[in-house]
Amino acid sequence: MIMPIGDDNTGRTIRPWVTYALIAANVLVFFVFQGGGTNEKFTYAFSCVPREIATGEDEVTQPQEVEVPPGQTVTMPGLQETPGSVYFTLLTSMFMHGGIMHLFGNMLFLWIFGDNVEDSHNHYRYLTFYLICGLVASLAHVFTTIAFYGANSEQALIPSLGASGAISGIMGGYLVLHPQRRVTVFLFRMVTQVPAYVAIGMWFLFQVISSLGAFGEGSQTGGVAYAAHIGGFLAGLVLARLFAAGRRESGTRMREQS
Repeated sequence: MIMPIGDDNTGRTIRPWVTYALIAANVLVFFVFQGGGTNEKFTYAFSCVPREIATGEDEVTQPQEVEVPPGQTVTMPGLQETPGSVYFTLLTSMFMHGGIMHLFGNMLFLWIFGDNVEDSHNHYRYLTFYLICGLVASLAHVFTTIAFYGANSEQALIPSLGASGAISGIMGGYLVLHPQRRVTVFLFRMVTQVPAYVAIGMWFLFQVISSLGAFGEGSQTGGVAYAAHIGGFLAGLVLARLFAAGRRESGTRMREQS
């Protein structure tokens, strides 16, 4: 397993204010609106539910007890009423997380890869790019869930949330725009530097292999929306150069390590 922990920011020309703002927004939503993960009513009202997106109808369910290894029983909260259109959850779910480690991992990847993609796009294009990748990622998850399990399945009622789909798009964009940039990683229990195409390529290969295993089991036991990661990543690959077109470098060059 490869774990990015930093990258070379040589040649970056702008301060990545949008990346900072996105990190702040995700942290704010988790600790204020989600109550650090304790406000289940908010979380289960604004997460993205595949059946809701497929049908356009809000779903409200009762809490239920489910068995989890090793032979324990936990109570799963029911889906809550979503104010307004259920399609709004395609956006709101991008700024929520299931736990502190989920939040930390996503924000680390956004911190590492977001700044140089923002530099290549400019602030406004980058924000649009981020949101589009996130929306494509959510729709990819909805499509594969409905296609594999059906709209009336239990899996179609499992809510999804997190910024990882949008961040996967950022990584796809980084691969296209900065394939040779050095990325510092944990690899085989040591810290080393590899080109971005190696670090991101290995990450994407893991997503593909994991997605095949998850769907092969006939369930989403891992709780990871791999289709969202793959969909967001592919969107980033396709859109990165379009959003970077005509970008003029300006400002003072900075050399920093993220």
